[in-house]
Amino acid sequence: MVTIGCAEGERLGPTGSEDLPAGPAGQAAASQPGIVFSSSAMTVSQINSVHTGLVEAPTPSGLLNFLSQLRAKGGRVLIKLGGGDGAYRNPDGTFSLTKWKVGVDRFRNINFDSYIADGTIVAHFLVDEPHFGGRWGDQVIPQATLEEAAKHSKLRWPNLPTVVNAPANWLASAPVTYVHLDAGWAMFRSKTSSSPGGYAAQQVKRAKSKGLGLVAGLNVLDGGDGSSGIRGTQPRTWAMSAAELREYGSALLAQSYVCAFSMWRFSDSYYNRADVKSAMAELSAKARSHANTSCRQ
Repeated sequence: MVTIGCAEGERLGPTGSEDLPAGPAGQAAASQPGIVFSSSAMTVSQINSVHTGLVEAPTPSGLLNFLSQLRAKGGRVLIKLGGGDGAYRNPDGTFSLTKWKVGVDRFRNINFDSYIADGTIVAHFLVDEPHFGGRWGDQVIPQATLEEAAKHSKLRWPNLPTVVNAPANWLASAPVTYVHLDAGWAMFRSKTSSSPGGYAAQQVKRAKSKGLGLVAGLNVLDGGDGSSGIRGTQPRTWAMSAAELREYGSALLAQSYVCAFSMWRFSDSYYNRADVKSAMAELSAKARSHANTSCRQ
């Protein structure tokens, strides 16, 4: 029997955490095979044949330089134009769509269309964990609000896919017709489900039911079952073992519907472990041989 975890099991990172600062060189993203294999808290200098992308919240003044450097490295990005969580929180910690729009509109007069067209920008990462109230003043962000945010993005950049880090089953649970939101996010931890493969298949099914694409990924630093013996970033959490990386990541990447793969989050001490490096290289190869699926369905 497959058991599907609650929202806590589908979290990206620790409660209330703030965003951290943020293939072959020169190969245009659009010409690269497969899907991006990315991590948050990485830098452009760390992009290589294994780690082919990152999650980034750039500044307006630094955007074009960042994208130019990323393109030169053959990398891709899930971009957060609204900034970090704190930029669009109300005083009580709840989400402010008004503040989020202001953050996004900082970029409206910057022409970065070529980076959308060539796939350097995989998607506009709108909001992190809207389904987890603990991150947002103990109030979930309604699905209809996410659709409104996506609409605002599409008014500015109609060809830029829009994604939120929320599981497809939660997005599908609301009577919302998603016209502007393009994709959800299946972020896996050991607590999420007793069957990674079953969970992945369920997320694809629910995404398809709403006409949504699906990003997938792993909470590698806090999502382990304890078998690694590596302490996580939060109390009573564990980093994933190499065996867990292979098991969970392979299950997610076996779904051809997945349009991007992203992990929370880069840590020098963890990513440079020999066993972790080996497992991530194997998963990256699976991402490279994956169908080149669009996040817009």
